[in-house]
Amino acid sequence: MSGWTYAKAGVNIDDKSSAIESLVKELKFKRTGKGRASDLKGMFTSLIEFGDDYLTLCTDGVGTKLLIAAELGIWDTVGIDCIAMNVNDTICVGAEPISFVDYIAIDRPDEDLTNAIGKGLEKGAEMSNMEIVGGEIAVLPDMVKSVDLSGTCLGFVNKKNVITGQDVSSGDSIISLAASGVHSNGLTLARKVFESAGIGMREKTSGIKRTVGMELLEPTEIYVRRILSMIKDHKVTGMVNITGGGLRNLLRMRKGLRYVIDDPVKPLPIFDKMQELGNIETREMYQTFNMGMGYTIVAPPDEAEAIVSENRNAKIVGFVEKGNGVLYKPDKLLYEHY
Repeated sequence: MSGWTYAKAGVNIDDKSSAIESLVKELKFKRTGKGRASDLKGMFTSLIEFGDDYLTLCTDGVGTKLLIAAELGIWDTVGIDCIAMNVNDTICVGAEPISFVDYIAIDRPDEDLTNAIGKGLEKGAEMSNMEIVGGEIAVLPDMVKSVDLSGTCLGFVNKKNVITGQDVSSGDSIISLAASGVHSNGLTLARKVFESAGIGMREKTSGIKRTVGMELLEPTEIYVRRILSMIKDHKVTGMVNITGGGLRNLLRMRKGLRYVIDDPVKPLPIFDKMQELGNIETREMYQTFNMGMGYTIVAPPDEAEAIVSENRNAKIVGFVEKGNGVLYKPDKLLYEHY
């Protein structure tokens, strides 16, 4: 039997990219005056002209991790994921998250459930030094059969300090900050792999200390405080949040360069187990999951060494060279620019 892929599980990332392009090509109106969009595009967060600063704005959700929360009846961590998915994108340009609004779509009002979600949101906001200023709970019994959770983050960065990835140069080092777990991407594939192997979310399997569900439900790491402190003290040329698309996200930095991952972190046991059970190709794993590399920083070699010495769970995993695409180890070109 051929191995599992994200597309086979129901999510085709190339089709998703095409769908995004079909939407974006219709968005042509340009605001005039203060608050117009910056000409800098393709960032993890949108940049908005605001005097000497850019305001940043991004939105994201928790995805099918919510189905695991529903099966286990554990809702007090997914709010952390919702915050993390947004603030980790915000800091990629050197911006500080300042405000957040959440959106909960639900089939029926449930005070205990929304209270538990609120606890996670509050914890994530505190970890990010960011205030939740509003939100919306929509009761949609004809559309939603459980819960959907997403949010939007506002941040800011001085224009002199913005990090776009365009300053990345051949010879720069690639640093990884460790992931706490699967985070909030690829859960559709993860669930299908364990389901097809006959392993339930409440069960344990070899090589994993906790139940599968608790392992997958581990909250997404929030990197805000560490990154904001780091970029004050060190020259950083690019930053990438390793979310949907895995290492493909490195291609969002400067074109005409090859990002070589020649010394990756050892994947967490949950990734090894999924690859084993699902007979998943290595390329598919690294374009679906973070594989233990949750957040990536690019910096000149001397700065990279200092950053690693000052940050827990940080490691130099590769380097930048002239060329094209992402190279995982010297013998395998994973992705080209697309």
